[in-house]
Amino acid sequence: MRTKDLSYWLFLAPVLLALTLVVIVPMLLGVYYSFTTWNGINTGEFVGFQNYIDLFHDQRFLDSLWFTTKFSVVSVILINVIGLSLALLVTGRVRSSKLLRTTFFMPNLIGGLILGFIWQFIFIKVFASVGEIIGMESLQGWLSTTDTGFWGLVILMSWQMAGYIMVIYIAYLEGMPKELLEASEIDGASSFQRFRFVVFPLVAPAFTVSMFLTLSNTFKLYDQNLSLTGGGPYNSTEMVAMEIFKTAFMQNAFAYAQAKAVIFFIIVAIIALVQVYLNKRKEVEM
Repeated sequence: MRTKDLSYWLFLAPVLLALTLVVIVPMLLGVYYSFTTWNGINTGEFVGFQNYIDLFHDQRFLDSLWFTTKFSVVSVILINVIGLSLALLVTGRVRSSKLLRTTFFMPNLIGGLILGFIWQFIFIKVFASVGEIIGMESLQGWLSTTDTGFWGLVILMSWQMAGYIMVIYIAYLEGMPKELLEASEIDGASSFQRFRFVVFPLVAPAFTVSMFLTLSNTFKLYDQNLSLTGGGPYNSTEMVAMEIFKTAFMQNAFAYAQAKAVIFFIIVAIIALVQVYLNKRKEVEM
C-alpha cells in the first residue's frame, strides 16, 4: 500500500506542480495586486478595497456585465436546444450519420478570431447584398447597432458550440437502454411522449455538463467579441473580458482591472456552481 501511495503521488506531482505554478499562484497574486495600485511593473501602495468600491460605480463595467449576462442566457438556451436537436437527428434513422456528425462538429475546430472575421464578412457583405436583392432593409447595416451586434454574437457562438454540445448529448443518447424505447413504443407512446418521459430524463446528466460548459464559455468570451464587433458601436457590445483587457492594457490600470477580474471570477463561479447544484437535484427528481 505504501508503494502504491508513493507511486500515485509521484505520477500526480507534475500535474499538481503545474497547476500550482500556472493557476493557483497567479490567482493568489492577482487577488493581492487588486488591493494595490499595481501598474504592471511596480506593486505600488496598498489601497484596500478602493478598487472594488470604484468598479461598482463604473458604468461601463456594469453595462458590459449586463450585456454579457443577456448574451450568456440567450446563447446557453440556443446552444443546448440546437445541440440536442442535432444529436437526436444524427442518432436517428438517418443515412450519412457519420458525415453529418463531422460536419456539425467542424465549426468548433475553427479559432475564435477567424470565426469572428468570417461572420463579420457574412453579416456586413453577404447580408447587405441579399438585402439589396430581395429589398429587405433589415438585412442591411448589420453590426452597426447594438441589437444586430448582440444577435450577431449569439449566432456566431451558437454556430460554433452547437456541434461540440451535440457530441455530449450523442454520448448519453447512445448509452440509453434500447429496451425502454422499444417498450414505450409497444405501449403506444407517441414520439413526443417517448422523448418527454423516456429520453429526456435519461439524458438529464448531459444537461448538467452542457450547461456548465456553455455558461463558462459564453461568460468568458473574448476572441469572437474582438474580431466580430470589437465592442462597437460605442462599446455597446463590449463584453466583460474585453472591458477588463482594455482597462489593463489601454488605460494601464492593472490593479483596477485585476479587481474587476476577481469580481468576474466570483460571479461566474457562483452561477456555475448553483447551476450544477440545481441540475443535480433535478436529475434525482427525474
